[in-house]
Amino acid sequence: MKRSKVVLVNPRMCRPHSVRLPLSVLALGAALEEIYDYEIIDGNLDVDARASILTSLQEDPVLVAFTVMPGPQIAPAIDLASAVRSARPDIPIVWGGYFPTLYPDAAINAPYVDYVVRGQGEETFLDLLARLPDCGSPLASDSPDSSSATSPEPLRTVAGLTWKDRGEIIHNPDRKLRGPQGAGPYPYHRLRNLDAYLRPSFMGTRTAVHQASVGCRYHCTFCGVVSMFNGFTSPEPAQHLNQALDTLKNRYFANALQFYDHNFFDSERAAIPVLDVLASAEMPWWCYARADTLARFSRNTWALLRKSRLTMAYIGAEAGSDEVLKRMRKGSRVEHTLEVARLCKEYGIIPEFSFVLGGPEDPEGEIEKTLEFIRRIKRINAGCEVILYFYSPTPQRDRAVRNPASSAPLLPVLNSYGPNGPDLPSTPEEWTQPQWINYVCHQDAPWLSPRIRQRVKDFAKVVSCRFPTVQDYSTPRWGKSLLRGLASWRYSTRSYGKPWELDLARKYIPIREPQRDSM
Repeated sequence: MKRSKVVLVNPRMCRPHSVRLPLSVLALGAALEEIYDYEIIDGNLDVDARASILTSLQEDPVLVAFTVMPGPQIAPAIDLASAVRSARPDIPIVWGGYFPTLYPDAAINAPYVDYVVRGQGEETFLDLLARLPDCGSPLASDSPDSSSATSPEPLRTVAGLTWKDRGEIIHNPDRKLRGPQGAGPYPYHRLRNLDAYLRPSFMGTRTAVHQASVGCRYHCTFCGVVSMFNGFTSPEPAQHLNQALDTLKNRYFANALQFYDHNFFDSERAAIPVLDVLASAEMPWWCYARADTLARFSRNTWALLRKSRLTMAYIGAEAGSDEVLKRMRKGSRVEHTLEVARLCKEYGIIPEFSFVLGGPEDPEGEIEKTLEFIRRIKRINAGCEVILYFYSPTPQRDRAVRNPASSAPLLPVLNSYGPNGPDLPSTPEEWTQPQWINYVCHQDAPWLSPRIRQRVKDFAKVVSCRFPTVQDYSTPRWGKSLLRGLASWRYSTRSYGKPWELDLARKYIPIREPQRDSM
């Protein structure tokens, strides 16, 4: 018996040299294995993803699903979904991922989106697929009275689903989150060219990516993980990780690894068996981590980190003030960042500290404090890397407004961008405007003055030239030395403004920027 087909689409969001394994659609594929036939189309590598999708429609798929992140992925998703709708208006279109989870009303408010899968998508996706045969095709998707299905009753009990019924947006109750324990292995064989995803990095020539846990127990106000998981966290069992690493290393010849966990080290106790697995794998690796967690690790665990070949940890330092960290609900303190800078230097691990600058309360004052704090960290550990972002508020789930007896969904809510800021967009098209892409990608904020934006930009330029990143494996040594020399006097005298000589030099020495180029 022929199985129904599903098309999974990862719209373009980066340049080919920055592409990584598309874990979101691979996770969906793992859930579909042995149940549905499916095809993965990745716009990051497929030079004509639209043509590939239109070709796949000739096989009458039961559904086309898009994973969509806020920012630059929205416009390509609109283009591809619109092409599907135009060619085959009878085929349902689903959007899932961070963008429709954070902003479900805006995502469903489009004629080319019939369903939104909120939060974790695997179980909701399978539930929806099982009911589609009884629901019928989308109805008049370009009219004010559009419906996701001609017979929508089976949709009403699909947890985690947002849909349309005669123009009304329906948010079904949330679906209970689950850990990765029962998930199947990623179906790498479904990718058209797996070698293209194993990219060179400063750690190795074939760098793979993996996610070993989901969620994060913390509630930082600038983090989309909070809106997705709301404090839920669950690790992958160590034996599952061991099998995944064995596949990547011995079947696909990966020789370095990035972990895209939301928070790799939830606790020291949970970290030890995972570190034992990584020590056996003998591959350099990179991960996200918290300063407070690492600062509390014992000396024995730090020795195990070194043995496991942890090369770099991306650590959210965020600010140079405990008051600001508390306001962000970060849960850590400045002293943790300083301690981790010392420990990383001692154990030969590179800390990549990220900072979220310029909250609306006192953007200029707090930015200046943080820039001085970065210099303090550099005095402790000159090898630390620095990534600068601007503060961007993220929709939060307000438990205070929920009736405990109600099964109503607990949706992320944010009506305006910061205090006295602009109203949030109400359609995907509005979210593609440059100002909103800059806001959600932490590149700008409406309360920042041109002067302070330029101040941060100049500081970042001086620091990146004075301390060239180890992640730059293509710029020649002489080029880095020249930039280091040109930037030295500016850094030592705090003369960051109008670094014309650095701009001129970088025209001929295009150094790599991790914040822009990934790894």
